[in-house]
Amino acid sequence: MNVGRFGDLERRLLDDFQRDFPLEPRPYKVIAERLGCDEETVLDLLCGMITAGLISRIGPVFAPHRAGASTLGAMAVPAHRLDEVAALVSEYDEVNHNYEREHEINLWFVVCAPAPARVAEVMRDIADRTGLAVIDLPLEQAFHIDLGFPLQWS
Repeated sequence: MNVGRFGDLERRLLDDFQRDFPLEPRPYKVIAERLGCDEETVLDLLCGMITAGLISRIGPVFAPHRAGASTLGAMAVPAHRLDEVAALVSEYDEVNHNYEREHEINLWFVVCAPAPARVAEVMRDIADRTGLAVIDLPLEQAFHIDLGFPLQWS
């Protein structure tokens, strides 16, 4: 799937449902009705975008510690291992994203789990599997950041 080939339907799907996702038994059917297509089309488009790496996940964002536990993890990963370690970190269902930063501590990720013990277990497991230290940076002060944003289309 080529982002340059997105039509109006794909653009509306990505832009219009970053907020106010329908909380319905069949949310994709509701989205399809709003877009003027069928549920299968919406699901096919989303699966295609995930497979192509254009979107990484579809899911809610909760205020920290409102549902379960979370922490920010960071690691100093040698440049030659960055892709390998990032892929390993992404294997965990509890990791909702990771990203590279231009710093000695260059791989950052968020771990969310039902309980603090599972968060700690994931952090330890990542350290054990990589042989690298994992820095635990728990939330001290919450800031609201609106994670929805209009995509730029050219």
